[in-house]
Amino acid sequence: MTAMQQPSPAASAAWHDYWVVTKPRVTALAVFTSFIGMLLVDKGFPPATVVIGGCIGIALLAGASFAMNCLLEAAVDARMKRTDWRPSAQGRLSTAQIVIFALLLGVVGSAVLITTTNVLTWALTLATFFGYAFIYTLYLKPNTPQNIVIGGAAGAMPPVLGWAAVANDVSAPALLLFLIIFAWTPPHFWALALYRQEDYEKSGLPMLPVTHGREFTILHMLLYTWLLLAVSLLPVSIRMSGIAYGVVALGLGLRFVYLVWQLRREYSDARSKGVFRYSLTYLAALFAVLLADHYLSWL
Repeated sequence: MTAMQQPSPAASAAWHDYWVVTKPRVTALAVFTSFIGMLLVDKGFPPATVVIGGCIGIALLAGASFAMNCLLEAAVDARMKRTDWRPSAQGRLSTAQIVIFALLLGVVGSAVLITTTNVLTWALTLATFFGYAFIYTLYLKPNTPQNIVIGGAAGAMPPVLGWAAVANDVSAPALLLFLIIFAWTPPHFWALALYRQEDYEKSGLPMLPVTHGREFTILHMLLYTWLLLAVSLLPVSIRMSGIAYGVVALGLGLRFVYLVWQLRREYSDARSKGVFRYSLTYLAALFAVLLADHYLSWL
């Protein structure tokens, strides 16, 4: 390729900025849990068009939602070290650019979902990410320290979306997947908020460590990890999974409880970071084992 054919650094940087505002790591987690939801509907592998189209459509609508979230929180992000590098916070992308980009992703994602899955999946996905981009971002996050608890409903929806894409309904197993992520979200996010407390104080957001202090926050983290442990074992009780999953879920959950208990006994930012990192490992491992158990139980 000659120098004339190579994209300019400015063009490459612009495309990277658009990529960043879709929060690709969070989008990837949403797609991963959606994919697990698809596979858990039945023993066999769902139709490839449904799986591929569902994952692409959910990813596009999630990206649109996160882009709008970045736009609406640009001023807050600019005050926090964790987020001040985002293109929206630095003004490298204008309001018009982000809105047009988000609309484009939303329209294409909607078309993909409607044509490859079903209207229920599209409606649930649209409602989920509209709720995150606007209700959570504009109302919950700046007005209540329970923002992450209530707003966690949006983050817990992806496996339900995946289930709906294949089954065209929302039944008890899908709701259990929702409950697992819903209970997981508060201790996961509050661990981050604890070691980033100074950032959140500058932001003006009423995060729980800022409004109620460290001890109160960690106590609630501990309560939620116990709730998560109980909820994670419910798939065994309804025969959605077998003993193998139950044993691993118990071990993973007790480890989570222990790490938060240690954090309560002797706090440090390093331990809080450790809890945050383990929470990511926990969720990925739990869903992977749930999927493996689902298929192995049919052998």
